[in-house]
Amino acid sequence: QVRLVESGGGLVQAGGSLRLSCAASGSRFSINAMGWYRQAPGKQRELVAASGSGTNYADSVKGRFTISRDNAKNMVYLQMNSLLPEDTAVYYCNAVIWMGLTLTTHWGQGTQVTVSS
Repeated sequence: QVRLVESGGGLVQAGGSLRLSCAASGSRFSINAMGWYRQAPGKQRELVAASGSGTNYADSVKGRFTISRDNAKNMVYLQMNSLLPEDTAVYYCNAVIWMGLTLTTHWGQGTQVTVSS
């Protein structure tokens, strides 16, 4: 079994920065890709940034957010700069993981990010 644990959310003023972290733990797994999604109230969960063979970002965060990984520690980070009130959401860590010969998708419990205007 694989567990994802996020940290780093909180309340910040518009224009500020936050850094989210996510650690994957478990046994006998190999990470294929990791990323961040978010879900605002009344909206669907959406991709924010992902890192696999390459990186990709939602258009709304390009130039402001940066995803990075520490493969040795099975961690993924999301540096969020120039935050806007519309970035307010619950942010979820996502990992696509090889469990034997099967690709499986895993989610963290989510961390709240609130940006005040």
